Amino acid sequence: MIDLNLALYQSALRIKRQNGVRQIWDPIRKRWLVLQPEEMVRQLLLQYLLQAKGYNAQRIRMERGLEVNTMSRRCDMLVFDKNIQPWLLAECKAPHVPVSQSVFDQAAVYNTTYKAPYLLVTNGIDTWCCAIDHQRGCYNFLEEVPEWGRGV
Repeated sequence: MIDLNLALYQSALRIKRQNGVRQIWDPIRKRWLVLQPEEMVRQLLLQYLLQAKGYNAQRIRMERGLEVNTMSRRCDMLVFDKNIQPWLLAECKAPHVPVSQSVFDQAAVYNTTYKAPYLLVTNGIDTWCCAIDHQRGCYNFLEEVPEWGRGV
């Protein structure tokens, strides 16, 4: 498990109340969204990747659509490398949702479409990241989220 300490990035978030509804600014989608617990985790993870890991905001897509068994789904975050190939797929859950095998399974199923070499799952408290070898069909859990830069 990786400790991202996402609370450190709360000051980077833009939050407002409009018509009694709390909203959060998504700098990738460039729009205000209803502030749900999962969205808070997604936005904190985004700030962590941008600030702590130096990820390029232009290579990140939020709630990217895909089709799984003829059903439309969306992965929470997809990061692309310099060749615009999927590089890291992230699945976020609300803090009260445990990061369980079913969460990993969901992310892994989504990744069968994208074949990103890195998979990250988090609920803002517990975070797991793994490197995936698609050719061998195996994965290794990592001690930290991969740095942006080399090879991307």
